[in-house]
Amino acid sequence: MRLVSSPHYQDVALSVYVKVKALASRPEGCQARTETIASYLGLSVASVERGMTQLRRPGPDGVVELFSDRRTLPGGKGTSAVRAVRAMTRTEAFVWLPVAASEDLTPRQLRAFALIAYAQARGIALTEAELAAGLRHHSGKNEGQPISVTAASAVVDEVEAARWVTVQRRAGAQGRHHYIAHDIAPEARPEGGCAAVAGAAEAAVTSGSQESVSSQVGERSGSPVGEGSLANRESPRTDSPDDERAFFSPAVGEVPVVEAAGAMENPAAAAARTEAGGGLALRAGGNSQPSPSKPETEKRSSRGGGARRSSYGGPQLAMSPQIYAVLEPVHVLLERVTSDFVARQIAREVGRQLREGTDAERLQHRLTARFAKVMLSEIRDPGRWLLGVALPRWGCGFQDCEAGVLWSTGKDCEVCAEIVQDKAAARRRAQRIEQGLCPEHGTRPGPGGRCVDCVLDDATRNPASAPVPAQREPEGPRRGSCGDCGARIVVVGRALEDGLCKLCREEAAALAAVDVPPFAAAEAGRPVCSGRDGAVPCGRDALPSRSVCARHLVREFSEGVA
Repeated sequence: MRLVSSPHYQDVALSVYVKVKALASRPEGCQARTETIASYLGLSVASVERGMTQLRRPGPDGVVELFSDRRTLPGGKGTSAVRAVRAMTRTEAFVWLPVAASEDLTPRQLRAFALIAYAQARGIALTEAELAAGLRHHSGKNEGQPISVTAASAVVDEVEAARWVTVQRRAGAQGRHHYIAHDIAPEARPEGGCAAVAGAAEAAVTSGSQESVSSQVGERSGSPVGEGSLANRESPRTDSPDDERAFFSPAVGEVPVVEAAGAMENPAAAAARTEAGGGLALRAGGNSQPSPSKPETEKRSSRGGGARRSSYGGPQLAMSPQIYAVLEPVHVLLERVTSDFVARQIAREVGRQLREGTDAERLQHRLTARFAKVMLSEIRDPGRWLLGVALPRWGCGFQDCEAGVLWSTGKDCEVCAEIVQDKAAARRRAQRIEQGLCPEHGTRPGPGGRCVDCVLDDATRNPASAPVPAQREPEGPRRGSCGDCGARIVVVGRALEDGLCKLCREEAAALAAVDVPPFAAAEAGRPVCSGRDGAVPCGRDALPSRSVCARHLVREFSEGVA
């Protein structure tokens, strides 16, 4: 967000940064040439070079965003540089942007999309004025100044036309727009079908000579038709009830038909208004369904506690038959909506979704499934539940996804499944870190800070770099080998002096005491060792129960073990 919020960086710098960072995440890094990056972004080479130059230079705070390492081949010929972005700190504000957005959107549109995505992630109710403050002029006499609200509205309309943002008009608090940024741009759907059915539901927003559906400068947050700023509920008439010149609020989806709007009025609408006699623009079908409104018997008290009068004395609001049919599963809740403004918002939301290509059957299925999961007594505010729970589409940025299931095929959405798995893995990883365990395997780390499983995984991936375990010395006294028979002995006591085992020491002592020639034992009738030292027969005395001496017995044992 440092690049997005700072007026020092041009719009093209953000597009270049997103693409370079995406390419640098590969193992080989970002080795693409400037011409290749420009072809990816759909920009000129000069624009990409200008963005890279800004990123390589220190900003006002001395931070350099892009580092470029130039390379030369052994023959002296230059090749493409390796580029990388700086590592962000944990305290910096950031927002995840899909790389495809940098290719589909222009640099200014990408900056607006980043502002909307950041506001959505932080739960900020973004207004058009705040959005315009984040988009600035980069040349001319107004360089460094924010663009106008009209220009910002046009940019938002272009991003919405590219299907990277969905604008729910007048769906926020105090009639503000609600911006929804998508991770994946939905596929474009052809106009027609259900969209043509719901065309009249948004006539109050799209009719007139204005081409943009966003608000215009000087009209605050009102629509281009000239309705001014919208409130969060329907306002009663401020004129006298006996004043026939006071006009009523229009029907849902109808343009206010007043005397000052003669340029927009056609003869058919004027005849309908004359026949109605109450200033209401009726529909040509004549089959409109009334939407619930406050009963005429409901009164409100004046400030001084004087006479009471009805809050709304005009005719009931009319609703398109197609929209009323879509809301058939929740008619019982629609009858309990007492606010005319909320009823209009419900109809507009249904009309918007139908116009954008959502099937009427899909909307009815959504309303039926969500209404079946709650008890009627649990819904305290029917209008708020319809707008906030029943009508919004749940799922990923793929337009065909309906709460994790693809509507066209009925199969599970792979994107939503991956999101659920990633969130579960992130929660499991956070729990393990909090418990002091290895984030990957859930085992207790060793003295070096790594668990045994991590060391084994590294050794499996790269056997050459696996550490060789050092041979451990046995605890206790020093070990050695007998100098006569070669047996392993503990070098303690007399073994420190002669280096012999007990048997060899006793045999040597006996031979020294008797001092018998080698073959004298055989002549004396005593058993002699049958072993041989090379080609010479052994002349030592054999053990009582063996045919060999102690030395050759040890050799037999060692050869048997080997």
